[in-house]
Amino acid sequence: MYFPVSHGEHAVRLGNEASISQTIKVKPGMWYALILGASRTCAQDEVLRISVPPQSGDVPLQTLYSPHGDVIAWGFRATSNVAKVILHNPGIQEDPACGPLLDAVAIAQFYPPKPTRGWSFAANLVKNPGFEEGPFPIFNSTNGVLLPPKQEDRVSPLPGWMIESLKAVKFIDSKHFNVPFGQGAIELIAGRESVISQILRTVPNKVYNMKFTIGDARNGCHGSMMIEAFAAKDTLKVPFKAVGKGHFKTVSFKFKAFENRTRITFYSSFYHTKIHDYGSLCGPVIDQVIVHPVA
Repeated sequence: MYFPVSHGEHAVRLGNEASISQTIKVKPGMWYALILGASRTCAQDEVLRISVPPQSGDVPLQTLYSPHGDVIAWGFRATSNVAKVILHNPGIQEDPACGPLLDAVAIAQFYPPKPTRGWSFAANLVKNPGFEEGPFPIFNSTNGVLLPPKQEDRVSPLPGWMIESLKAVKFIDSKHFNVPFGQGAIELIAGRESVISQILRTVPNKVYNMKFTIGDARNGCHGSMMIEAFAAKDTLKVPFKAVGKGHFKTVSFKFKAFENRTRITFYSSFYHTKIHDYGSLCGPVIDQVIVHPVA
């Protein structure tokens, strides 16, 4: 059986209930992201179980987002000075030749994100607002890095943010894509099934302003796009006509907080594919999210 290898010349296929592991040195309390070149080998519901005890999670590989193999990131927080990384195939497939295919593994270290302190307009309540802390591709990956669904804030590979959706979102870098600000941004590639959110510390009955930038990644993604933004009980729908050339715009709206914790949420209203590759999902880019109290 032939297996395409996207990164390098060699790979490991995990057969039924197979595992590989390695012990690495880490710093207690620091955030990390495992960055993996992973794909399925058969048209079956394959899953990769990633464990760094006591944390564990299942990454679905059924949906392929790139014809050249996907790169995924999975986050964890170190609890001691060593961590055992375990990659496991928990499934039992009818065809023993099936199973997750791994062709690259790397690790990135993050500092715990914090809001930007300041007075009034100088403050930003959003942690990691410009996505400058993220799983930048360490090995050769021109398709971005997928952030698996249901990644909570405490273990997210995107520090400060939660991926609450049923499908992945994509972390993109300025080396390979159009990024409005800085080095990183998020592409919402699966419509309403791609959702990012964050919980902010707010003051009840106080009014806040939220500003963010949307655009396209200059990757051939086209069409009438729309990002929906939610904060407390307020909603903003932002239309954007993408022609795949890297254009972007900045919008803002005000919302009133009702509790000392307020969730902000973003998702894409529609599904999109690339103009020259209708098998590759894509979507609007979001960057530079700023929330500050209104004076």
